[in-house]
Amino acid sequence: MDKQLFRVQRIFHHLRMSSTAATQPEVLLEKQKNVGVITLNRPKALNALNLNMIRQIYPKLKEWEDNDDTTMIIIKGAGDKAFCAGGDIRAVTEAGKTGDRLAADFFREEYILNNAIGTCPIPYIAFIDGITMGGGVGLSVHGLYRVATERTLFAMPETAIGLFPDVGGGYFLPRLGGSLGMYLALTGYRLKGREVYKAGVATHYVESDKLPALEEELMSLKQSSSQKIDELLTKYHKETKREMPEVPEFSLEPHMDKINNLFSPDSVEEIFEALMEDGSEWAMQQLEKLKKMSPTSMKITHRQLSMGGHLSLQECLQIEYRMSQGCVRGHDFYEGVRAVLVDKDHSPKWNPSTLEGVTPRMLDSYFEPIPLSYLPAKELHL
Repeated sequence: MDKQLFRVQRIFHHLRMSSTAATQPEVLLEKQKNVGVITLNRPKALNALNLNMIRQIYPKLKEWEDNDDTTMIIIKGAGDKAFCAGGDIRAVTEAGKTGDRLAADFFREEYILNNAIGTCPIPYIAFIDGITMGGGVGLSVHGLYRVATERTLFAMPETAIGLFPDVGGGYFLPRLGGSLGMYLALTGYRLKGREVYKAGVATHYVESDKLPALEEELMSLKQSSSQKIDELLTKYHKETKREMPEVPEFSLEPHMDKINNLFSPDSVEEIFEALMEDGSEWAMQQLEKLKKMSPTSMKITHRQLSMGGHLSLQECLQIEYRMSQGCVRGHDFYEGVRAVLVDKDHSPKWNPSTLEGVTPRMLDSYFEPIPLSYLPAKELHL
């Protein structure tokens, strides 16, 4: 079994626990001094995000925004394995099969929270210590500051489960520079530790054992302007030592020219052709990886990112809501979750099974306005 797919399976295995009852609060919302602190409190489920957590975080975030004495917001995950490994996808697919509203409400309310984070008027600091994927990316990447550690593992692996890099992926991925975002979105490549900062996903890099001291100093700032916060974060960032100076800080650095060239074409089919024409060992490895992904997911993802580079976060999230409901109405999302999460055979039967089978009309359907009959009780206002 491919090592990357195996690791994804292990992460999704933890996400299966996201529907189980918890004896502890799933999210802690505290005001410490003048700082709002959000702690995702489901360490056994890798702090997977569910609708109940979203419905607690959003109103508290808005309350803190309106409170003049709240100087900043810090979000972190409990335990030492994950910030947040993703959303409650198992519950969403189960709801989608029965027509339950959860399949619409989860995406809608998650995206509204993502937009609130992206437009938060006070400094929002995410300690992305550990696994940060899917829904965890949405809780962090749109904030003003993202602090990675040596334990950070970032990825958007949705094309492997018949979905797409949502939670504003259409906004932030095209802005990483060159074709890096397209590469990460289509392949699900995992960034580790310092390279999460090097790629532009994190704004700072700090050793994990320094986070408690950093948090305490942030809370003790007499002037908590963005400038003072940035100065403190930069101070910790500069004090961080290189773990292994002989190892490149960014594993993709040797391949960036190829990534920028081979993942820049105007369609997924042309990307496949470019990889074939290149013929290098690295290009062939990427091609084999892409052949395992959902053809539909790759094509909607390509269009999503191609559009998103010119749109606002709110506009991207509105489009992604349409896409999410297209996936809920379709086939590959359920099949991908089955293959990776339920049966774990890693042999999804995609439909269509080829890129050519995903017709322009099918592709367009994922981006069309949602019919009223599909909308949840409240329309998507972001």
